[in-house]
Amino acid sequence: MPQFLTAHPLVRHLLVAALGMVVVVTVLGAVGEFRRFQLAEMASLGIAAGGLTVLTGINGQLSLGHGALMAIGAYTTALLLPDRDAGTPLLLVLLAAVAVTALVGVVLGAAAARLHGPYLAGATLALAIAVPGIALHFKGTLGGEQGLRVVMPRPPTWAEDATWFLTAQELTSTGWIAFIAWTTLIVTYVLLASLTSGRVGRRWRAVRDDEIAAQLVGIDVGRARISAFTVSAAAAGAAGCLLALVVRLSAPGSFGLVLSLTLLAVVVLGGLGSLAGALLGAGLLTFLPQVATQVGRDAGLSDIQAAELAPLVQGVVMVLVILLAPGGLAGAWRGARARLRKRGRTPGLALAGAAPTEALGPVDIDATDPFPAEPARPVPSESTKGARP
Repeated sequence: MPQFLTAHPLVRHLLVAALGMVVVVTVLGAVGEFRRFQLAEMASLGIAAGGLTVLTGINGQLSLGHGALMAIGAYTTALLLPDRDAGTPLLLVLLAAVAVTALVGVVLGAAAARLHGPYLAGATLALAIAVPGIALHFKGTLGGEQGLRVVMPRPPTWAEDATWFLTAQELTSTGWIAFIAWTTLIVTYVLLASLTSGRVGRRWRAVRDDEIAAQLVGIDVGRARISAFTVSAAAAGAAGCLLALVVRLSAPGSFGLVLSLTLLAVVVLGGLGSLAGALLGAGLLTFLPQVATQVGRDAGLSDIQAAELAPLVQGVVMVLVILLAPGGLAGAWRGARARLRKRGRTPGLALAGAAPTEALGPVDIDATDPFPAEPARPVPSESTKGARP
């Protein structure tokens, strides 16, 4: 990687985002409506998983209630888009969902900052169970068990013209929401990557690694934990808004405990603390059930038996990843790349006459470590004590 991009992470993130937008437009123009629907679901799951991996992997707070935070964003969207004549701009709806969920995240983060370990997990688990019940209690406003219908606004004229110009195809509502979902994902990931690679991310990691040491160097531990929870909740609100637009419904059954556990599984599969891993995990859990069901049908199973095969395959994949790649998919990729890099350097070093172990040193898997180890200082001997340097 060029040194300029290494020294300027924001420029590197923007370049990757531009490349990602090109890939998104190309893929959405090449696939059918069902695949666009699945890709939109994957994007919403990836946004929520990205926020959760920042909270759990970077800051060290375990949350089992992010499905409830997505529900807050989804119901905010449903209340702002009750019908096609609502006239609320889609960008304003998305920002409102993010703002409302972030505000809830501030309150929950202030309470969660006092909890650790299983107590924090229990509190967020209670949140995942309680929030869907609110919709059942306020049936008149939130629709009860049936939920609220979400009406997707028509795509703007400029988007239809641009789609026809680039792909010679008409822009459908599913394609439009898939494009919005992936654009939101790319913007969210750029913001999260910029935060985690800067001063804020270093504070989050310091609190995660050792709270007492972080306090000694002047970091406000409570503020750092609340800010991490707020950022993660805002990402969950955006994901909930997009998921409600994709499925056209905000119902309590869609945002229960299963969704919260699925998000945690996505983060573990992808690798804690890795945004790319969160996206890989979201893609795996989005497309794996359909692939497993189709394999079951091809093997002669009935539709019911093939559908029951999908959770079994998901569980087996989860166990295999944990056993064979404890760092998740992203950790396995970084390890493989480091081994290949080491093998590629060894012959050249041997020709130069350098000792491989001395020249290579330890393999730096995480090159973005903000706290590199300082070199050991020489201990002065008795003969050198008091001597001027």
